[in-house]
Amino acid sequence: MGTCITILETMFRDLAEDRILQPLRSLMWLPDRSGLLGMMPGYAQDPNIIGIKLITIFHANGAAGLPSHQGIVILFEATHGTPLLLLDAASITAIRTAAASALATRLLAREEAKTLAIIGTGEQAERHIESICLVRNINSIHLWGRNPDHARALKDRLANRYPIRLTATARAAVETADIICTVTSSTHPLVQGHWLKPGAHLNVVGSCTPNNREVDSETIRRSSLFTDRYESLFKEAGDFLIPKQEGLITEDHVKGELGEVLTGAKPGRTGATDITLFKSLGIAAEDLYAAWHIYQAQKN
Repeated sequence: MGTCITILETMFRDLAEDRILQPLRSLMWLPDRSGLLGMMPGYAQDPNIIGIKLITIFHANGAAGLPSHQGIVILFEATHGTPLLLLDAASITAIRTAAASALATRLLAREEAKTLAIIGTGEQAERHIESICLVRNINSIHLWGRNPDHARALKDRLANRYPIRLTATARAAVETADIICTVTSSTHPLVQGHWLKPGAHLNVVGSCTPNNREVDSETIRRSSLFTDRYESLFKEAGDFLIPKQEGLITEDHVKGELGEVLTGAKPGRTGATDITLFKSLGIAAEDLYAAWHIYQAQKN
């Protein structure tokens, strides 16, 4: 995880400085909308690679004992188009998603932030606990999920490593938290804006389609909003698009991409009482840079 945070810092800088081609992902839904195939291509000038992640998302897979996200990453060199590597996408997706949130947290959360709220109980909940604890000195973790048994199982599994306590409601988890991570498949808001305390930072991760969202419109309105890629936010993020359709915000509400904060092109947090929010969509460049690192490591 720590290595991936460093890799993504390089990637976001390269993205901000136009060394990456990052087309919008293409989604193909099944007719009954039970699942989709996502096609995520990209190119990086240095290290001169092209590639694609092909991923399926079937949120009902838990009942079959399967992960909701499955797929492959295919990496090519970009001089002759020679294939370099074919990877299972599961671990790369899990690690790079949480690493991006950790990078955003390092850039945007208050230095003294100590309390973490996790909304969700799946793999990303566990990965985000790991990643956020690498960038802030967390002394209390509030965990809430829609399935209390899943929440209890996650707490029990991690209790010897992290200071986790379960909360009865999402509000109880969020209202005293310095950092909040929403990592669910919810189609409707689980976090309300009036719950947030001044100075909080949010990583909103779980939703990536225009009609789904994890936080309400007031959360977005109150927040200084950052993202990984403008085009993804403006085309895919229900968390942003729904309050925009309601007339509460415009595209000017977005403060910047993570890469712009890293390069100094845009400011990050500007005050101790700001509420900052990173809307994560996930982009192919994250997968390709991680895959390139793995390729170099196994080659050596």
